[in-house]
Amino acid sequence: MEAEEINLKLLKFLAKQYPTMDHAITEMINLQAILNLPKATEHFVSDIHGEYEAFSHVLRNASGVLKTRIDELFINEMSDKERRAFAILIYYPEKKMKQVADIEEEMNEWYRINLLRVIRLCKVISSKYTRSKVRKALPKEFAYIMEELLNEQVDTPNKEQYYYEIVDRIISLNKAEAFMCAFCHLIQRLAIGHLHVLGDIFDRGPRADKVMDILQQYHSVDIQWGNHDILWMGAASGSGACIANIIRNACKYSNLETLEDGYGINLLPLATFALDQYKDQDYSLFMPVIDNEWDTKQDDVRLVALMHMAITFIQFKLEHQLIEKCFDKEMKNRDLLGKINYEEYTITIDGMTHQLNADVFKGINPKAPYDLSKEEIEVIDRLRSSFLQSSKLQEHIQFMFTNGSMYKVYNNNLLYHGCILLTEEGTFKQIQLDGKYYSGKAYLERLEAIVREGYFNVLDKEAKQKGMDIMWYLWCGSNSPVFGKQKMTTFERYFIQNEETWKEPKNSYYEYLDDEEMAMRLLMEFGINSEEGHIINGHVPVQVKKGEKPIKAGGKIIVIDGGFTKAYQKITGIAGYTLIYNSFGLQLASHEPFEGVEEAITSEKDMVTSMNVIEYIPTRKRVKDTDIGKDIDGQIKALLTLVEYYQLGLLKTKES
Repeated sequence: MEAEEINLKLLKFLAKQYPTMDHAITEMINLQAILNLPKATEHFVSDIHGEYEAFSHVLRNASGVLKTRIDELFINEMSDKERRAFAILIYYPEKKMKQVADIEEEMNEWYRINLLRVIRLCKVISSKYTRSKVRKALPKEFAYIMEELLNEQVDTPNKEQYYYEIVDRIISLNKAEAFMCAFCHLIQRLAIGHLHVLGDIFDRGPRADKVMDILQQYHSVDIQWGNHDILWMGAASGSGACIANIIRNACKYSNLETLEDGYGINLLPLATFALDQYKDQDYSLFMPVIDNEWDTKQDDVRLVALMHMAITFIQFKLEHQLIEKCFDKEMKNRDLLGKINYEEYTITIDGMTHQLNADVFKGINPKAPYDLSKEEIEVIDRLRSSFLQSSKLQEHIQFMFTNGSMYKVYNNNLLYHGCILLTEEGTFKQIQLDGKYYSGKAYLERLEAIVREGYFNVLDKEAKQKGMDIMWYLWCGSNSPVFGKQKMTTFERYFIQNEETWKEPKNSYYEYLDDEEMAMRLLMEFGINSEEGHIINGHVPVQVKKGEKPIKAGGKIIVIDGGFTKAYQKITGIAGYTLIYNSFGLQLASHEPFEGVEEAITSEKDMVTSMNVIEYIPTRKRVKDTDIGKDIDGQIKALLTLVEYYQLGLLKTKES
C-alpha cells in the first residue's frame, strides 16, 4: 500500500475525532498552549522493601515539598506551630479533622478558615496544569463546585460574595469535611506529576502488599524491576525455587504478614512439616531477626525458626535442579550441599576448608543430598498452589508487568535498579544466552522478553519454564544486572562462621561509578543525550554515615537507595532518598526515620527532610522539552495535516 494511501486512511480515522476544521484548529491551539506549561514534577524512589507507612507518608507530603509550599504561602499569617498542624491536615485530613473535632468548640469557623487555606494552597499546586487536567483529577460528585472555587478570583468585587457564599453553604450543609478531604487529596495528587519506583518493593519490611496497593491506585507510575521484585514475579509464575527463597526471607526477618495476611498464602503445610521433621534438631542458626518492639511469644519464635530451617534446605535442593540446566555454568560453584564432606562435616570453598555443625545437616541424606523427600515435594506443591491461587498476589504481579520493565528511558534520564554489567576493563560484558551474545541494552531487553514469557506464556511449557528459571537466576545469578554481584552467599552466612566467606563481590560497574566517561558511554548505549542525561539507580545502599555521596561521575549518576526500610538504616544513617525533577532542575531529598502516622498526627511531627540542589536549570523546562511534549508535537503536526486536507477539500467536513 502506498504511503499516501496509508496517510489518507489515518487522516480519515483522525477526522472521526475532529470532524470539522474548527475542531482540529481548537485542539491544535490547546495542545500548543500545553507545550508551554512547566514540566510536571517527577519523583524517583528506590528500595522501599515493604516499608509502606514511611513510603505512604513520603507520597502524602511530596517528599517535603508540600511543607515548603505551605511555609512560603502562609509565613506571614500563620505561626510555625499552626503551619505544622496545617501540613498534617493536608497529609491526613480524615484523621486530623477527627482529632480537631474532639477539642475544637467552633468547628464551623475552623472549617471556614482552613477550607479557604486549603483552596489557596490547591490553587498554587494546580497552577502548572491545564484546567482540563485538574478537572479530570476531581471527584465527580464535587467536581463542579471544586472547579468554581479553584478558578474564581476571590479578590474580584463582583465575585467575592459568590465565592464566600459557596464556602459557607458547604459548611452549613455539613459537607465541609468531605470537601476538605477532596481538596487535600487533590493537592497530594497534583504535587507529584509522575512517580518512578526503581525496584525492590518487596521483602525486608512489614507489608509490601500495602505498598503495591498504593502503587495500584497511583495516578501515574512506572517501575524498574529489582531482584526482590523479580523473585516475587517468579513465585507468582509458579517457580518453586523462587517461592522457597521468598518464604526463607520472610522467616528470617519474622515477616510473615505480607504472605499470610496480605496474600493469603497458606503456610500451614510448611509449619506442620517443620514441626514433624525438625522438632528435635538444633535450630539456633535459624532464629528469626525480631524487632525489639514486637511482642513475640517464644513458641512462635521456635515455630518460625523451624519453618526457616525446613524451607532453607528445600530451597537448596530446588536450586540444584535449576543450576544443573543453567546457561551460566559458573552457578555450579553455588551448588554446595553436594560439596560437603559428610564424614567430617567440612566444606572447601575457594581453596579454604571450613568446619560445619553436624547437627544442622541431620535431615540431609549424604548419599543423595539433593533429593527431595516425598513430604518436601508435597509441601512445595501445596505452597505453589497457594501462590498461584492468590488473586491479590496475581493482581499485583500483573500490575508489575504492565507498569514495569528492566529499564526505562524517560525525559532524557536512564532508570534501572542494579547495574549494566561491565568487565574489569570497563567494557560491556558479553553474555551468551540462547546461543547468542548479548551486552548492555540488548541483554536487558532479551532478559525482559524471557521473563515475560515465564509469566504469560501458558501455551509453550518449555518457554514458560525457561522464563521462570531466568527469574530465579536474576535474583541471585552472577550475570544478573539486577543483582549485580558475583555470588549470593546464603549458604556461607548460615553455616560458616568466617565472615570473609560472606562477602559478595560486586560487578565491575560499581568500580566505575565515579567515572564520568563511563557514564557518558552508558547513556549513549541507550540513545540518550549524554550532555543532558543522567543515570538513576538504586539497589546498593549509600553509606551516608561513612561519608559516601549519592552523586557519582560528576553528577551524571545518582544512586537513590538511602535505606527506606529499617533493616538498612544502620548502614545508610538515613531513612531513604527521593530524587525530585521539576521544571527548575534536580533536587535530592534526604529523609530521617519516620516515627509513625499516629505520632505525626498527635504531635504534629512531620518526617524531617533535607533538600540538596543537584542541578539548577537556568531556563525553566516546559512540557515541550519532555517526552510527552514530543508526543504532543507529533499530534499537532498530524492535526495540521488534517486541516490542510480540509482546506484543499481532500476530506469532507462533518458539521455538528
